[in-house]
Amino acid sequence: MKSIVLTGGGTAGHVTPNIALFKRLKEEGFKIIYIGRKEGIEKELISKFKIDYYGISSGKLRRYFDKKNFSDMFRVVKGVKEASSLISKIKPSIVFSKGGFVSVPVVMGAKFHKIPVIIHESDITPGLANKMAMPFATKVCATFPETIEKVSGKKGILTGSPIRNSLFSGTVKAGLEFCGFNGDKPVLLIMGGSLGSVKINGALRKSLSALLQKFQIVHICGKGNLENDLINLKGYRQFEYLSEELPNIFAACDIIASRAGSNSICEFLALKKPNLLIPLSKEHSRGDQILNARSFEKQGFSKVLLEEDLNSETLLESINNLYSNRGKYYENMKQAKISNGVDQIIKLILEYSK
Repeated sequence: MKSIVLTGGGTAGHVTPNIALFKRLKEEGFKIIYIGRKEGIEKELISKFKIDYYGISSGKLRRYFDKKNFSDMFRVVKGVKEASSLISKIKPSIVFSKGGFVSVPVVMGAKFHKIPVIIHESDITPGLANKMAMPFATKVCATFPETIEKVSGKKGILTGSPIRNSLFSGTVKAGLEFCGFNGDKPVLLIMGGSLGSVKINGALRKSLSALLQKFQIVHICGKGNLENDLINLKGYRQFEYLSEELPNIFAACDIIASRAGSNSICEFLALKKPNLLIPLSKEHSRGDQILNARSFEKQGFSKVLLEEDLNSETLLESINNLYSNRGKYYENMKQAKISNGVDQIIKLILEYSK
């Protein structure tokens, strides 16, 4: 049987695109093996599937000076040895990497054993982990056309982002029932990424009274960010994280306010959900979410509220404006040329499998 090693971790955004490939890979006869961190969100997410999972050591290489860079460098070296040993035993036909620092040792180990590697870069500008991994890659898949010019050696290919088929299976009825909503008001879904956002959470909760006059609200607030005093508030449901229920929540919501991670915004586009994007500021990131958000804003898919401008008043104003103009955003998304990347990526995997 053909086998494929998938890797990626650190955030859900480095895992869910891999999950989107599972069904098609199995249909094509691949045995799937996942290599991630020994403990991390990827292990938790993959545990729900009947997939062989192997954990390796992983460090974070920061763009700024930090003493941890030295100790983490040893973890990376250890991870390369562990990944290389696993690759030698598994002997996969190909490796597919979605990024995150755990993927770098896996990609390097695959190259050492002359295993073809396909990398997927979601953002307009490649992250540090993918920049380190790209020299070892056979092909680099991109979500945005702007990314191709940043990939050397003619390795870049525009595929779009792989979208989970399960996201299209939700129903409005199931979503409303799960939240205990009656459907008499439009539903606002607000989310701050898989790790949550203290600033978005705070701005939302300060504007809850005003928002609840017009919307029923589903709030994905991140692990450890539930507010006990708001648990029984009518019209407001908060969750640390949603997985199986997410397709129904997407179906039930009328508009979305969210961070601007590439995978998430491509899902909003595929589902034709008008959205307000609140990208991570450059102070707390490399600015990739701002570029993603501006690209979608330029194409008419999204409204943008910069984090430095975020407060309860601007959030309320932006959400109301988005809802008033939701029809315009929906029509623009209907005309979008960015497609689900699953078919293109599977085609590449089949072409380059050993």
